Amino acid sequence: MSYKPPTVTAVSAPGKVLLTGGYLVLDRSYTGTVFALDARIHVIVQQLRRYHRKGTSGSERLKPEARAEITEGKAADETAGEDVIVVRSPQFVDAVWEYGIQRCDNGGGVKVVQKGNGGRNTFVETSLNYALTYISYVAASKDFGSLSITILADNDYYSETAFSKIWGIQAQGRFVNFGVPLHEAHKTGLGSSAALTTAFVSALVIHRTLQPDDLGPARDKLHNLAQAAHCAAQGKVGSGFDVAAAIYGSCLYRRFSPSVLESVGDAGSPGFEERLFAIVEDADPKHPWDTECLDFGMKLPRGMQMVLCDVECGSQTPSMVRKVLEWRKQDPQDAGRLWQALQSNNERLCLELKQLAQNPDKEGPNNFDDVRTLIDRSRDLIRTMTQKTGVPIEPKVQTELLDAISGIDGVIGGVVPGAGGYDAIAVLIQDKAEVIQSLTEFFDTWESKVEDDFGGKIGTVRLLGVRHGSAGVQNESLDQYAAWF
Repeated sequence: MSYKPPTVTAVSAPGKVLLTGGYLVLDRSYTGTVFALDARIHVIVQQLRRYHRKGTSGSERLKPEARAEITEGKAADETAGEDVIVVRSPQFVDAVWEYGIQRCDNGGGVKVVQKGNGGRNTFVETSLNYALTYISYVAASKDFGSLSITILADNDYYSETAFSKIWGIQAQGRFVNFGVPLHEAHKTGLGSSAALTTAFVSALVIHRTLQPDDLGPARDKLHNLAQAAHCAAQGKVGSGFDVAAAIYGSCLYRRFSPSVLESVGDAGSPGFEERLFAIVEDADPKHPWDTECLDFGMKLPRGMQMVLCDVECGSQTPSMVRKVLEWRKQDPQDAGRLWQALQSNNERLCLELKQLAQNPDKEGPNNFDDVRTLIDRSRDLIRTMTQKTGVPIEPKVQTELLDAISGIDGVIGGVVPGAGGYDAIAVLIQDKAEVIQSLTEFFDTWESKVEDDFGGKIGTVRLLGVRHGSAGVQNESLDQYAAWF
């Protein structure tokens, strides 16, 4: 019996916090402790009925706000009109991208061609190229039909806007309308591009080739496809910890060798579909996947919670990474000593959290003194790296803020996660309502009083609603999206 795609498929993937291992995780000699968050990006794929009306273009036929309809289980008219893919991010103004589908010669796979003169969305476009190429290669049917794809992000991926504050009061839904164009929205640093790419390719692959129950066994292939697409969209082979968390959830991560993806080539190039298939299926004997993800679904100890605080400033991660790697190359001995000290401390912190989770009475209830000590030691080493590299990994305004909140009763310790800089800070606290209340009241009156060493300035500090979550990519029910269709 041939596989018949469902009418609608909904998938979500989580954001992340790299609690330890920033910069180190770029090297396979080191590891990172990455926690998945309960903030997720959702992708809903709808199979559309094709329309064929004399004198109308594919664009006019399939504008989702006009004439698009869900097929409701009925086969589309295979002879009518052109297949198009319409992608919408309705929480933002004018965030609609429409694509035609192009099949490339000489095994180049499938590429999408954007219609109209709107701005490009590289992550959406690349995810489509990679997912459709893989699907076309493995699926029995080469016909995708026309698709409407909707992207919805949990609110904490972006800083509040004046519009979203009003919307949030009026609408009690999970997703607010930010009321600004996407390029004007300020990200909070939760890993939106990796969560989007992972949810996007997973939703398409599940929609066209899998039953929803097959998600678990397919995780490794979805991981490989999402890593390939995300690296291509970034224009470089990154460490991949954010995609790993989006697929598998919280874990101890060791990166894959960059050579695994370096031979894939560009979408549309001769032989691309075969090379991509080999990578996704881990069928290339010369470049096997050597990612290590241990302790899938790792949880925080009982009585401990993670919160994130948006400082509404943001960081330029690629340039920061480049400068740190230049320093490491110029002074390998000093860098090696510092990185090894960080790795050793990070391993101890990860082990302490794991042992506390497995033996909640190890240090008595709500006693996390060893965790606090290890976080403080990690921050000392990070500040040393900041000084030696000239990169704002923990700049003075973040040091001031972290030191201040570390003195609040019930706060265990905080870090500027991942690459550091001016993104949201991650704070481990005792899981008590009064600690959240104390933090909220503290931020209401917080003003930075130091002159930053890198010229950064922290504006309003806001406690985000996001918390630790341990699950990776997952199927979703459709009811929660009703207001957006």
